[in-house]
Amino acid sequence: MSKAIREFTINIPDQDIQDLKQRLQQTRWPDQIPGTDWRYGAKTEYIQQLCEYWANEYDWSKHEAELNRYSQFITEIDGHDIHFIHARSKHDNATPMIISHGWPGTIVEFLKIIDPLIDPEAHGGKAEDAFHIVCPSLPGYGFSGTTKREQIDTLTMAEMFAELMSRLGYAKYIAQGGDWGAIITSNIGVVDADHLYGIHVNMPFGYPLTEDPNEGLTPAELEDLADMAKFDAMETGYQKIQGTKPQTLGVGLNDSPAGLCAWITEKFYTWMDCDGDIESVLDKDELLTNISVYWFTQSICSSTRLYYEVTQNTRLKFLEQQVTVPVGVARYPKEVMRYPRKWCENVYTDIVQWRSFEKGGHFAAMERPTEFVSEIRDFAAKVVNR
Repeated sequence: MSKAIREFTINIPDQDIQDLKQRLQQTRWPDQIPGTDWRYGAKTEYIQQLCEYWANEYDWSKHEAELNRYSQFITEIDGHDIHFIHARSKHDNATPMIISHGWPGTIVEFLKIIDPLIDPEAHGGKAEDAFHIVCPSLPGYGFSGTTKREQIDTLTMAEMFAELMSRLGYAKYIAQGGDWGAIITSNIGVVDADHLYGIHVNMPFGYPLTEDPNEGLTPAELEDLADMAKFDAMETGYQKIQGTKPQTLGVGLNDSPAGLCAWITEKFYTWMDCDGDIESVLDKDELLTNISVYWFTQSICSSTRLYYEVTQNTRLKFLEQQVTVPVGVARYPKEVMRYPRKWCENVYTDIVQWRSFEKGGHFAAMERPTEFVSEIRDFAAKVVNR
């Protein structure tokens, strides 16, 4: 296996951009029962508006240039090309940190936080707050390309990312993640513990050890569990299809940009803390840049296969043995999974920072970047020189 690290620049051909516009203009739109808004799924009227903007006003080249501001690379690990941003601070002694996204996210999730983390003095921080940031595209996602074999799951990804940090020369680092990234990061907390200052997650996991699972829980925690039960009942259809028949779904999503837009946008609408108004938190360009990465790389089918891999052959090391490295938790009120701290302490034995926020949802780095950066700085200050 080659350990070479190759420079990479995003460069989407003009014909691909024109093909996208033509497909959008030829969309056959479904009807919708009047007054149902988002209750049946994506609101057709809003998706139409978003796709019209995507076809006629959205400028991919502008956002491609924004992404290309950061040094990007590809390296082969375990037979797969892994793409990553490697944004080094001007401070050589900055803390290395790898940040993992989830689904339906991409590296676009982190564009608001990279500069404040690598250049803290320009963003209200101090030199000792500086980080060297590594943001990989998950294997099978975005510019990492599609997966080539089975069982590229969150454990494999954790092992790949540990190898990536070693290959970059980082003997000690912090791992951070949300969604799939939180699962990958929790696995890293077990498989690469010796090289970690600690891990930080914004979607921690837990389980009860008492005979009565609700024993000792507060009313607020019981309400969180009730919300999670509602989510499981009404909001997990995507998990069922992606966890069992992702290839069937992939035919439609890989062929129709409008279908892809609806599939992803509905998750942002449902999972963000936006009070029913997506654009009160993210603008159209932010949404569409994230979606465009899936479209131009044709990675949507491959990305959904991760659900199959985890559903059909669960390998979650952090649920088999406890995570003993220092752990930080950022807890947002609209996160889809909000386990009680008491349960989480059965998984993570050394929680050194547990902070609950008043606003925010599933896409924390995009939704609440200023708070998120402060949270990460505080965690690093606790664990780096511990």
